Amino acid sequence: MSEQTEVIIIGGGMAGAGAAYEISRDRKVVLLERESHCGYHTTGRSAASFTENYGNGVIRRIVLASRAFLTEPPAGFSDYPLLSKRGMITVARADQLDLLREDLAAAQALVPSIVAMTPDEAIARVPVLRRDYLAGAYIEPHSMDIDVNGLHQGFLRGARARGARIVTKAGVKGIGRQGGQWRVETEAGPILAPLIVNAAGAWGDEIAAMAGVRPVGLQPKRRTAFNIPAPVGLDITDWPLVNDIGAEFYFKPDAGQLFVSPADATPSAPMDAFAEDIDVAIGAERLERATTIEVQRVSRSWAGLRTFVADGSPVVGPDDEFPDFVWLVGQGGYGIKTSPALSRVCASLIAGGGLPDDVARQGVSLDDLTPHRLRNVTSEASKVAS
Repeated sequence: MSEQTEVIIIGGGMAGAGAAYEISRDRKVVLLERESHCGYHTTGRSAASFTENYGNGVIRRIVLASRAFLTEPPAGFSDYPLLSKRGMITVARADQLDLLREDLAAAQALVPSIVAMTPDEAIARVPVLRRDYLAGAYIEPHSMDIDVNGLHQGFLRGARARGARIVTKAGVKGIGRQGGQWRVETEAGPILAPLIVNAAGAWGDEIAAMAGVRPVGLQPKRRTAFNIPAPVGLDITDWPLVNDIGAEFYFKPDAGQLFVSPADATPSAPMDAFAEDIDVAIGAERLERATTIEVQRVSRSWAGLRTFVADGSPVVGPDDEFPDFVWLVGQGGYGIKTSPALSRVCASLIAGGGLPDDVARQGVSLDDLTPHRLRNVTSEASKVAS
């Protein structure tokens, strides 16, 4: 027997969990996750940073629209605050100062609290920074750490409380039509619904192909991270996240150790990503070049996939050819901090509304998000080629 519901959400990461939370307010939802628990892939491998100054302009505006939820979530949503103080310092070498000045001006247009720092001020906050490396810096004082698990579990718990059913070990094997509805064949049995939300992350185009829907050109990119012991004799608890203006590395405190990444973006097929030794070595070398830290031991290393489309913005909304197939993919490395706003956008578009007012007030438009924009790009490219 097939299970009947109103909305099938494919993918139990942050995107799918947030969508289930918002859509289940007024619709019957089944969320499908192929792994044994939700959030196994990218969601569980995040840097857990909330910064309003990272990503393209669309991303930054969506983050601004997400802050209120993360700062004051609904009563009972989580047992602890979702955000905690961290701050973020962006640093530059002498050859990067022009880039730093340009980026600072653009950052302050959206986040006025961001201010320049002298090298001495940056080193006072993070004493391992090398004086012969650091030529300039600025600080985002209200950047935060995010409790990723708290946010993810809050979405899932809230969705269940509203009647959503979360099904794990339910990998999708096929998608077809039955009686004017979608029929999704899963490892846990078939499910019928008039609407699908594709929140499958790196696998989003594969899910679309199963349904006979044209892909949007998703490109997963591997991002590596690793932990090393904290420098001996230093209290790193209150250090900010340190980010290189050229996107060559970043590091921050992480449960008594340092979290380090070479900020790599290596194209990958959809997969259970793992850290390559060469990427860990590159990250260690870049850290040692910028700081006085000598990496003698890596405690743990891992990798996740950040999935993008051509313009770097998320893809959210009904497919232009199959409006009962809704996209919620392409969040890149920004899916955690954008999830509150994008979940509401997805639910609003499914309900036949436009963008939520607070998202629109940030200067985000439907043309920034819906898959139609990517179809236009593909069509124009085909015309030029012919």
